[in-house]
Parts: sequence; structure tokens; C-alpha cells
Amino acid sequence: ITIPAGKSEQAYLHKKLSHFKEGYPPIRIEINDDKPQFLYYSDSLTLRRLLALPYVALSVMFIFLGISLMALMAERRSEQNRVWNGLSKETAHQLGTPISSLMAWVELLKTSDVDASITQEMEKDVERLRMIAERFQKVGSEPKTENQDIREALGQITDYMRYRISRQVQIHLRMPDEVVMVALSAPLFSWVIENMIKNAVDAMDGKGSITIDLRAKATQAVIEIADTGKGIPKGKVRDVFRPGYSTKTRGWGLGLSLAKRIIEKYHKGRIGVKQSEPGIGTTFRIVLPRRDEIPQA
Repeated sequence: ITIPAGKSEQAYLHKKLSHFKEGYPPIRIEINDDKPQFLYYSDSLTLRRLLALPYVALSVMFIFLGISLMALMAERRSEQNRVWNGLSKETAHQLGTPISSLMAWVELLKTSDVDASITQEMEKDVERLRMIAERFQKVGSEPKTENQDIREALGQITDYMRYRISRQVQIHLRMPDEVVMVALSAPLFSWVIENMIKNAVDAMDGKGSITIDLRAKATQAVIEIADTGKGIPKGKVRDVFRPGYSTKTRGWGLGLSLAKRIIEKYHKGRIGVKQSEPGIGTTFRIVLPRRDEIPQA
């Protein structure tokens, strides 16, 4: 045994003996009739390192496996984003031609002996199609946001939807008196709220109430959309934003998935289910950073 410099020989040997006693049982040595002697021993440093080697190897393997899984998930997200972008741009492109043609037909009808109210309604529908194409174009690229009072955007959306849903569904909008500035892409944000309202109407089978509550916090704008619908089972809450998930037989399951993408990627916010109880209703929450919290370019 090599005694380290500066260590008391007696104390060091006593400590070493105590360590040996905690390990393997000693070897009893008897020579003739002399008092038996005991040999204490322990594993060498090399053996202890060899014993630890499997654990080190397993740790390295798990780390490598974790890095591989993270890389695979990142690749899948990247591929999904490319699919979203390609699909959106192609949809916007395909809508462009018929919309242009419809606009030309509307202008032609204006010059004919046609009731003005008819062409006005047609213009509204064409403008609606144009806005839908613009939304798809913005989803397929990096949209620009502008600082707006979110109260105005919510007011316009709810006014538009009130006349396009069942008369048995009441929409209640509660907003603060103060201005709540948020960086918004208006076409995309309106798409999110419209999707939330339509989903709520479907969940209520066209009868009930929807409450949209805007609250202004120091750094955030919080929007809660509550309905009196069927609610979401606890086991399905995490699936509602997954592409392809839908409770409707003819649904594509893209509405909430697109809403999540628009809020989180383009508006740097969060969206989720605050609470849901079967038979009572569901409350969704959207959290957006206020204007003074958004870094300037």
C-alpha cells in the first residue's frame, strides 16, 4: 500500500482496514498452533473501473439514442412544415385563377341590366374567396404582422360570424376599455377565431352560447373562448391539435392544427385547452405577447 504524502501512516492504515472490512469477508490464515491471522482485501482500482464500464456504456448508448430521437423528431417537424407550406401555396395558386375570372364576370354583370343587390352579394363572396386565398398564401410563407388593437380585430370577426352561424347560437364578447396592442397578421388571426367559433357551434349542435373574453395583462393579451357544447373527453384533450383529429365524420382535422401553427409560429403565442367537461362545455385559451413585449426588427 502506498501511503500518500502528508498522511499519518497509522490513521491511513486504520481507515483502509475499515474500508476492507466493509467489502469481502477476510481470509483466515492458520500456521501451526499460532494465533490465526486474517487477510483483508478489496478490488483493485482497475477492477472497479471495469465494473463501472457497463454503466458508462449504457449511459453513452442512451445519450446517443436520445440525440437520434431528437434529430428524427426535428426532421419530421421540418418535413411537416414543408408539406404545410407546399399545400398552402398550391391551394392559393389554384384559387387565384377562378377568383380572377369571377371578378371579371361580376364587373360584366354590373354593366348589364342586373339587380344591383345581386352583384353586391356576389362581390362579397368573391372578396371572401380572395381573403381565403390570401390566408393560404400567408400560411405558406412568413407573414408580416402589424401592431393593432386586438379589440378591433375581435369585434370585426364576431360581427362577421354572428350572421353566418345558427340563429340559436349567441356570441358574447367581453373586452376591457383599455387599448390592447398586439402584433397581428389580421387574415390569419381572423382565421383562428373563425375556426374556434365554428368548432364551438358544431360542438353545440347549432344551439347554445359562445363567450369570448379578452383580458389585458401587463405583458400579455389573454383570449378565452368558452362554449356550452359537448365537451372533450379527458383522454382526447391532447389530441385536439393533432393534424387529422376530428370528431366530425366529414372533417379533415386541420382547423385546430392550423390554429396552433398560426398562433405559435407566426404570432409567438400559445394556444391550448384551459378546461373541458363532457356535457358542460370547453374553454380554449389563447395567449399573445402585447406590443411592448415584441422585439423591434
